[in-house]
Amino acid sequence: MNLQRAFEFLAGLLFGLGLMLAGMTDPSKVLAFLDLAGAWDPSLALVMGGGIAVGLGAFTVAKGRSKTLLGTALFLPQATVIDRRLLGGSALFGVGWGLAGFCPGPALVSLGLGDAKVWVFVAAMVAGMLVFEWLESRAHRALSQGV
Repeated sequence: MNLQRAFEFLAGLLFGLGLMLAGMTDPSKVLAFLDLAGAWDPSLALVMGGGIAVGLGAFTVAKGRSKTLLGTALFLPQATVIDRRLLGGSALFGVGWGLAGFCPGPALVSLGLGDAKVWVFVAAMVAGMLVFEWLESRAHRALSQGV
């Protein structure tokens, strides 16, 4: 295993452990956070705030660099437009999160718990990704053929 893969593994492990410790892998805790009119649990706001602070700091440092700390090319997101696709995808993500109590990262971490609901969620998530890729490829083919 090369050094980059080792750091990728460690970063993923740290992320997964952080999600577990923060309670993000417990759908009931997530749903309680989203239940503003009922038994609201604001603790996940601190988790999200911490994640945003770390991300903001990391992206601020990364903007001034052309390479990662390990020397590979650094590619940052280039999109700056808030369009219908972004808003629609965000809404779909939020609805899925609110219905299931999972978002992709915590769902993948929770697969090891053996809960059938998690497996169904991840299967539906993967199916949604495959449908998206299929629709995108059809749209690109149609554009290239002038349809």
